[in-house]
Amino acid sequence: MTWNAEWGILARMPRESALPRRLQPMLATLTDVPFNDPDWVFETKWDGFRMVTSIERGAVTLYSRNGKVVGDRYRLVAKALEKVKRDAVLDGELVALDPHGISRFQLLQNALRSDVRMHYCLFDLMFLDGADLRALPLVERKERLRRLVPDDRLLMFSEHRPEHGIKFFKEAENQGLEGVMGKRAISPYRSGERSADWLKIKTARRQEAVIVGFTAPRRSRRCFGALVLAV
Repeated sequence: MTWNAEWGILARMPRESALPRRLQPMLATLTDVPFNDPDWVFETKWDGFRMVTSIERGAVTLYSRNGKVVGDRYRLVAKALEKVKRDAVLDGELVALDPHGISRFQLLQNALRSDVRMHYCLFDLMFLDGADLRALPLVERKERLRRLVPDDRLLMFSEHRPEHGIKFFKEAENQGLEGVMGKRAISPYRSGERSADWLKIKTARRQEAVIVGFTAPRRSRRCFGALVLAV
């Protein structure tokens, strides 16, 4: 155990472990209301594509949250990550920024066919040089990540702010951002779990639905009447 003076906590020491072949990322729980809490930190909620990176002996593997290897599609990002001269597993979001620096998922969908500002925003570090860091507090993992991110225009460290989530949310709302992430400062990294230690707070009220069918056309409609949705 080690003492973290800034947060006044005892942290577990990292344990030795081989790099996993496919590590499922930790997931956040949706909540409606921003809040202030001295035990929490707040980050930008990026509107992009969740991507985990494994770096082992100089070889970079990029994969999606469900384990699909996607490195062939984002070769420039993989090339930038080769500057990390250590074995590591990183978590982040691939985003495309509009002229105002706001991440837009629609831009990312066209990123391979047009000239857009693509960035890989890194916000967590799970393994480093054979050590499993997932039991360490979030703020300690992020500090190690900050020192690890190389100087490259394609790579960004996702900054955070302590305590004042309401102010940060209002700023995000005014800037047209998708929302903010609230994370418990001492939370461990729980691979593959949706945890209440990570909360996503969206500025726009949206409901995701699945199209499961349609009705027959009526009157002037030719193809179908209405869509049938499932929540």
